[in-house]
Amino acid sequence: MADASASASASASGSASGAAPGPRPRTDTRGIVDAAGLFARVRFRRIAPGAAVLRPYVEQYWLIDWDLTEPYASHIVPHPSVNVVFQRLPGQEPFAEVAGIGLDLFTQKLEGRGRVCGVKFRPGGFRPFAPSAPVSAWTGRRLLPLEEVFGEVPEGALDAVLSPADEHARVAALDAFLLSLGPTPDPQADLAMALAERIRTDRGIRRVGTFARAEGLSVRALQRLFSAYVGVGPKWLILRHRIHEALERAETDTEVDWAELAATLGYADQAHLIRDFTTTVGVPPTAYAQAD
Repeated sequence: MADASASASASASGSASGAAPGPRPRTDTRGIVDAAGLFARVRFRRIAPGAAVLRPYVEQYWLIDWDLTEPYASHIVPHPSVNVVFQRLPGQEPFAEVAGIGLDLFTQKLEGRGRVCGVKFRPGGFRPFAPSAPVSAWTGRRLLPLEEVFGEVPEGALDAVLSPADEHARVAALDAFLLSLGPTPDPQADLAMALAERIRTDRGIRRVGTFARAEGLSVRALQRLFSAYVGVGPKWLILRHRIHEALERAETDTEVDWAELAATLGYADQAHLIRDFTTTVGVPPTAYAQAD
């Protein structure tokens, strides 16, 4: 990306290349459909990596344990993140997978007693651990064996992550697993992470062309960067973060002014927000809020 401007490069400085600690794990419920219902049934924790060198790349580890008398279906509107997931589910042998960015609503049936330990990478943060392929190669794909993505993986990693009752031991095992893979320093990954984070936090970013010009990039260069390092395009990120915010508002606010929210999120009108929400979540926002 030789046409990246000094401003774009500066926005990436102080991130992964310097191994600066990343922000603390988020505490919002964005992306979780019926968050209250899920949290009432599972023990859910978000924990930062113990190794500081991993924090610029990894948003959080997420640990879930459950022991249910009745099945429950969880639904997630996926984030623009690759996840590595270690799972112990009833009636199955423990397994691990790489889950690329999900494009559709993700549903997981939880029943009996189970455990999941996951690694959620920051958008743009996965490629330094698997530099042999663009991140878009994994987009929309699940159940990818670790060996298919990483090549060789440490022997015993699955048991080391899933077996300990102590969550600190699980975090240490996840640290050890990731440190065995890298990360490989990559300034372009730093840049992609910085730009993706800007899209997440700045509601003023509404058009890809305007954003690219502000960063000193052509639209094509920005799209190539995101394909290689994030896995989806910048427009997809903008739209997905809008839906996450609308979903969280529907979860927490019983009197949402949807026309006002649509304008705040950069939609041309309320109808466009309703269409995107319904397509992604499966029901219109007003129906979802009333059901909640």
